Amino acid sequence: MSSAVIIPARYGSTRFPGKVLADVGGEPMVALVARRCLETAADNVVVVTDNEKVCDACAKISGLKVIMSPSDLATGTDRVAFAARTITDGIIINVQADEPFIPAGLINSLIDGFASDAGLEMITACTHFKDSLSSENPSDVKVTMDKNGFALYFSRCPIPYNRDGIDGVIRYRHIGIYGFRRDFLFKFASLERTPLEKAENLEQLRALENGTRIKVIKTDYDPVSVDTPADLEAARRHLKEESF
Repeated sequence: MSSAVIIPARYGSTRFPGKVLADVGGEPMVALVARRCLETAADNVVVVTDNEKVCDACAKISGLKVIMSPSDLATGTDRVAFAARTITDGIIINVQADEPFIPAGLINSLIDGFASDAGLEMITACTHFKDSLSSENPSDVKVTMDKNGFALYFSRCPIPYNRDGIDGVIRYRHIGIYGFRRDFLFKFASLERTPLEKAENLEQLRALENGTRIKVIKTDYDPVSVDTPADLEAARRHLKEESF
């Protein structure tokens, strides 16, 4: 089954407007993300944006498709679903435009997950927290899983709560990359927001609350996401370190 990576690149970020065009290593961040996605096994890579400047920056990249979306779409998933209607691929991977170091191998792992499980509708990824202090930050989403690697819950709270301080308790940081089967993506985007989703402000809880199982792939990748100008400086430092 063919696959596509779709990168929603909204210009008007609340905390950092225009961040997708911020310079990282001499090119706009969204371009860096797109180039990484073009290294994957995906049959198509698409950037969907509501801004002409983002469109112009991405149009220069060979092999990349760029789609303009309405500016009033509520979420990144809505934007991905809008773009998915212009292609025919059966597997859709949603990669965030503020993840400039997302590994091609991780994206391929999500694509492969669908090939190995015909009943799978949605897949995502996580990594273990390197220290307990960072797992207390509500900006870093946590996920707990069952013994088969399916999500039990996502939260901004530090879960699981280690009441008795026992050894060996691991907290996992959710990585905001999602894979969908095509039909399920459209179904998911059409569902009403759910109570837990509203409480935590986490879209993936909508899937869990509607009974969908979400497979969670474990990876060693430690995300360097860009949500603030300070994050941007950290990303620039990371790129320099990666170059050595």
